[in-house]
Amino acid sequence: MKKLSIIIPVFNEEKTVAQLLKRVLSVKLPVEQVEYIVIDDGSTDKSESEVKNLQLKKIKLLVHKKNMGKGAAVRTGLKHATGDYIIIQDADLEYNPVDIKKLLKTLEEKNKPVVYGTRLSRLPDFKRDERTPVFALHYFGNKLLSLITSILYGYWVTDMECCYKLVPRKALKDIQLRAKGFDFEPEITAKLLKRGYKIAEVPIKTTPRGYDGGKKLYALRDGTKALLTLLKYRFVE
Repeated sequence: MKKLSIIIPVFNEEKTVAQLLKRVLSVKLPVEQVEYIVIDDGSTDKSESEVKNLQLKKIKLLVHKKNMGKGAAVRTGLKHATGDYIIIQDADLEYNPVDIKKLLKTLEEKNKPVVYGTRLSRLPDFKRDERTPVFALHYFGNKLLSLITSILYGYWVTDMECCYKLVPRKALKDIQLRAKGFDFEPEITAKLLKRGYKIAEVPIKTTPRGYDGGKKLYALRDGTKALLTLLKYRFVE
């Protein structure tokens, strides 16, 4: 791979975005060139200024005047991406950019064009990640949605909702993405599988935040929307 585009949607992440960008840029990836695209999705805090204050010429900053949702931010990033492959990086420090190297390595080793990270190829950890009811719900909800994805589309995936998706840009040229919010994850998965793309998965670890850390987690609402999205795209497009 000659060039990788890392798309980083940001919404009200003033406490973490600068640290995240420093982490991302510090990772030496096995590609010739890396393109960093940050989309500030109408933040009402100091996220935009935090990015600008870094004065990093490697970062391309795009700004939405109003909040449009993660899916819309990613779609804006895709319009400006020029890499052979695309990957999305959340700005909240849950995902460790070092794991991107695992996905790139898996891409080389497996004869599959798409690589997903998976947080769920393990049993629930009730002493750490799933120690609270809301995160236990999140764990089992994601497991259920991934199972439904596997049944509907005839291909086994364990973590459809994972942020880390390494996808060839040419594949996305043939797909019209419509999602504005977190339904982006089931939509892109459904449309890739319907077009016959095989997905390899590689285990990654995350550091989940709680509400007190600013996490925007709406398990029931987003889970219902994800389910409806999976059902919808099984039969249309």
